[in-house]
Amino acid sequence: MVTIDKIFHASVVLKDIIRPTSLAKAYGIAEECKLYLKPENLQKTGSFKLRGSGYKIAMLSEAEKERGVIACSAGNHAQGVALAASKCGISSLICLPDTAPISKVEATKSYGAQVCLVPGVYDDAYNRALELKEEKGYTFVHPFDDPYVIAGQGTIGLEIINEMNDVDAVIVPIGGGGLISGVACAIKSISPHVKVYGVQAAGAPSMYNAVHSGHREALSQVSTIADGIAVKQPGELTYEMVSQYVDDIALVTEDEIAAAILALIEKQKMIAEGAGAVAVAAAMFHKFPLEGKKVVSLVSGGNIDVTSLSRVIDRGLMKSGRTSNLLIELVDKPGQLKDVSRIIADCGGNVISVHHERNGDTESINGCYLRLILETRNYDHVQEITQALRSEGFKII
Repeated sequence: MVTIDKIFHASVVLKDIIRPTSLAKAYGIAEECKLYLKPENLQKTGSFKLRGSGYKIAMLSEAEKERGVIACSAGNHAQGVALAASKCGISSLICLPDTAPISKVEATKSYGAQVCLVPGVYDDAYNRALELKEEKGYTFVHPFDDPYVIAGQGTIGLEIINEMNDVDAVIVPIGGGGLISGVACAIKSISPHVKVYGVQAAGAPSMYNAVHSGHREALSQVSTIADGIAVKQPGELTYEMVSQYVDDIALVTEDEIAAAILALIEKQKMIAEGAGAVAVAAAMFHKFPLEGKKVVSLVSGGNIDVTSLSRVIDRGLMKSGRTSNLLIELVDKPGQLKDVSRIIADCGGNVISVHHERNGDTESINGCYLRLILETRNYDHVQEITQALRSEGFKII
């Protein structure tokens, strides 16, 4: 069982393994509440995972340490187990699907682990890890459904309460549920009045569905940029703890996650991965009643693949109204493009892409389409530009 005593014990054990992460005031992200960030993206290995794996490994018996540990992960859990095992002076083997990004494979190796690349996807790597556990006698370090792992993650809740004892609500990402189970247990045991809210990606709503239906079911598939919380089925222990301690769970869309990543970069100079940004997205897009409240959003990790970051930023710009696409039907005659450009410039917009289509299926035989991509300030600015174009007779498609 996970108890507050075990979480306090974990905080003592982890002192030489993790670094405490101080709260940071957020500006210009969620104006209706007083938002603070718990930046676990600045934790060693770039995520909170080191806490749970560190406590689990530290509590192994001498015989178990002698045999070593094994884990399966395509990301943050792998790196957490690798570093925790190295700090305890024991060997670790991480099974990864052979489709895992090279950067994550090399990062796992750099923390001292042996890596076993398994043909296929995550499930294939997981099954191979269980086979090797039985063959070699390794101890399997589960990414979330383990009392020691949950207690280690719960130290985040202790740090939040110690630093801000008047907090009203804490928002936590949910994948398999280990993080929010530990955080909620710690906070509710010390300050039962504090609200604990969970957030999942709309493309991977396993815990959300389980809580609302009253039973766990495996999703047939998951699809989200928040790969760190793309879990098909929540844990048995974590489901029970979430049902007991968590006040509400909300879903955020891909566009909302991208907008939150962009806001953290621009407003806080902070890099978050998709899973790390969902709690911020929930505050930004009013998923919970937070008006006037003192709120902490947990930024759980920052290990975003740099090759996908530009695409995420583009999505975030579109979602927040910072860029917009316009399709305008014109009469094909001289001066039309000049007039459109003048109107947009007068409104303070910036045209960054132009595509002129003379063969479009327009109402008029002499019609054509003009596709524009604009840099804009926000949605109100987009509305100002489109209204100005309409008022001078242009048809916005």
